[in-house]
Amino acid sequence: MPPIPLTAEERLPKLAIKLLSSHLPSLELPLLLDMAIPVIDFSKLDGKERAETLAKIANGCEEWGFFQLVNHGIPVELLERVKKVSSECYKLRAEAFKKSNPVQLLNKLEDKEGENSNVQRLDDVDWEDVFVLQDDNEWPSNPPEFKETMKEYRRELKKLAEKLMEIMDENLGLQKGCIKNAFSGNGEHEPFFGTKVSHYPPCPRLDLVQGLRAHTDAGGVILLFQDDHVGGLQMLKDGQWIDVQPVANAIVINTGDQIEVLSNGRYKSVWHRVLATSNGNRRSIASFYNPSPKATIAPATPGEVAQPLYPKFVFGDYMDVYVKQKFQPKEPRFEAVAAI
Repeated sequence: MPPIPLTAEERLPKLAIKLLSSHLPSLELPLLLDMAIPVIDFSKLDGKERAETLAKIANGCEEWGFFQLVNHGIPVELLERVKKVSSECYKLRAEAFKKSNPVQLLNKLEDKEGENSNVQRLDDVDWEDVFVLQDDNEWPSNPPEFKETMKEYRRELKKLAEKLMEIMDENLGLQKGCIKNAFSGNGEHEPFFGTKVSHYPPCPRLDLVQGLRAHTDAGGVILLFQDDHVGGLQMLKDGQWIDVQPVANAIVINTGDQIEVLSNGRYKSVWHRVLATSNGNRRSIASFYNPSPKATIAPATPGEVAQPLYPKFVFGDYMDVYVKQKFQPKEPRFEAVAAI
């Protein structure tokens, strides 16, 4: 069945949308509009509503794989600066994107379309301008405030990620620090913490290219500062695509494949994607708190040991498999890494 283009104006229940990947079963997956990703007031962890808030986070991890945090402790003033410097940075990158691989491939496809109406959608291309920030790589030097602002932001995000992992420890009945210790090889290695700064410019052909193809995340805890106004991020729940609704200054949390393994399947990494849009420029700043490449990951079960549902492996080996299979079903990745 050919893919059905979806624009912001076309997100109606009567429309079916394309399956999450050409590698998955050929079904039409409807877009569900009457469900919303859980929004959790993180500040209530420190008050009388702690137990209720812990339960909400547990539900977000177990039933959704996605939830949003408000009142998370990151100053609004800092978030406003992050918006400003990332917007200015991408204005400086706009001309370069016009010469990028996605644009060039789309232009070639449109040229072919003039000769042949049966052109194929660009299923292996993302309409995304992106760069990654790590402690040891080169960062943009313009605008001048970019580096200092993003360093401060990353420090805050890392603290929030570690606090969330302690909450997951508590909800899963694990010892405090269990997940962090697993990610660091019991303190022998530094966990990976990277920030992917993405921009989704307006796309002239929504029928031919997607913003970001459907996938699950390879690592641990993902913290996303998404655009306040321009949507496009969707997660797959119960066979249906659901919008991750923009909430001003919220941090969107989702769990990756390694959290699924450590929780022995109690928390699942979920499929998500970004739809390209014809109007608006979407900001997306995702930070990944992942295991060290040298860390060994295996199910961590409290008390009476449950049957492990996942293999034991070195995270670096998993990443070697993941980079080749990112947009394919995740189960074969676990099988492949078990065989290494």
